Amino acid sequence: MRAITIRESGGPENLEWTEVPDPRPGKGEVLVNVAASAVNRADLLQRQGFYPPPRGASEILGLECSGTIAELGEDVEGWAVGDEVCALLAGGGYAEKVVVPAVQLLPVPGEVGLVPAAALPEVACTVWSNVVMDAGLSEGDVLLVHGGAGGIGTHAIQVGKALGATVAVTAGSAERLERCRQLGADIAINYREQDFVEELKKETKGADVILDNMGASYLDRNIDALATGGRVAIIGMQGGSKGELNIGKLMGKRASVSGTTLRARPVEDKGRIVADVRERLWPLVAQGTIQPVVGQAIPMAEAGNAHRALDEGGVFGKILLTV
Repeated sequence: MRAITIRESGGPENLEWTEVPDPRPGKGEVLVNVAASAVNRADLLQRQGFYPPPRGASEILGLECSGTIAELGEDVEGWAVGDEVCALLAGGGYAEKVVVPAVQLLPVPGEVGLVPAAALPEVACTVWSNVVMDAGLSEGDVLLVHGGAGGIGTHAIQVGKALGATVAVTAGSAERLERCRQLGADIAINYREQDFVEELKKETKGADVILDNMGASYLDRNIDALATGGRVAIIGMQGGSKGELNIGKLMGKRASVSGTTLRARPVEDKGRIVADVRERLWPLVAQGTIQPVVGQAIPMAEAGNAHRALDEGGVFGKILLTV
């Protein structure tokens, strides 16, 4: 089969579309013929040599895909060869074929096409596990989403609205903020020109849940932006990994800060998240309440161009790589 390999750590020019050995499914796994994968910021970090795959995972980039089941491993039940699926991966998605633990598979939902479905697994599992399963977002809450125009952000806006929350977002231009409003955002804040704490407090009591991709640079202001009892879920470190936390301020608000990753979790833990996503979120996707947001679709052989596009920051939603 063909796959994207990394010639050496560095820039997008080091990505090559080349022949590699075919993978084979083991016990509890399936082999998927890939229709599409999607580009995540973690892929850029891995390409640069900063984010190695977990022990035992494929060295090939790609944390999600969609495709058709080609082969079942031993002890796999509930799936059949030919089923159209999308999948959460620890790696391997930038390829014509990939092996997936069966518990990390999801059916292509409703009227979502096979290729667009590749935009869903990573964002769905990330947003649902952090915002709903861990932070407990519920009807009437205020959700603040940093990076509202990205893949995670565009999905989080829709999840928040579907659950009856007031959704506030930050983004870097009027155009991107307007598109966030079209997805359902109630409050749109230009982080280049406005202070998100002040803007949020003008219209709300503060955020009950904050989904944060920035990390250190936003830590103190995120605490300021919280309502009493609020929860900050940190899923990225684009603003640095070391920050100062005012414990007194946190305690005064009876608030909490959590940090999570998805890729390195055990298969059983990912399976638990995928099962909850399938039961509670997937019906909303199937009925069209929540939709994949695809900004660009690029042939997988041109993955370097897709990485450049994500790095430049002009894409709204997800970038797909099609086989």
